[in-house]
Amino acid sequence: TPQHKANFIKIITDGVLDGTLFHRVIPEFMIQGGDPESKNAQPGQRLGSGGLPYRVPAELNANLIHKKGALAAARDGNPAKASSSCQFYIVQGKKYTEAELQMLATRTANNWTAEQKKVYIEQGGTPMLDMAYTVFGEVVEGLDIIDKIAAAPRNGDDRPNEDVKMTVKIVQNK
Repeated sequence: TPQHKANFIKIITDGVLDGTLFHRVIPEFMIQGGDPESKNAQPGQRLGSGGLPYRVPAELNANLIHKKGALAAARDGNPAKASSSCQFYIVQGKKYTEAELQMLATRTANNWTAEQKKVYIEQGGTPMLDMAYTVFGEVVEGLDIIDKIAAAPRNGDDRPNEDVKMTVKIVQNK
């Protein structure tokens, strides 16, 4: 997903994400952030409609699934499935049974490999989002932090009652 990677690096480098909030958290589903309007949001203010004035074209890939820890681009209901310029989510998800995955496969027309099914059964995720939203990265350590954020008490808009602010930077691997 080269366009999503380049965009994410750019918005991090430009400071767009630093200081934004995880403004939408839904246990057993995902934690969402990246709304630039969240940097100075008032307590309880509804968030999620902010962004930069462009979208990133969809880069759907059947090999990149919504397993726990997947980093994916949020989007609105546009028919091209183009992604938000800056809002993203990290999958918490839940574990699925073989029968549940079969039902979802019928409903979504997704055909997961045996290995992908095993991931959803053993680690969890949100398989109903596969091939509908672009997955472009994954959390490689600190999965427990996703669980802590997702468990935060929240209001009716799924915004945490206490702000969960992010610090974002690029770390180069050696």
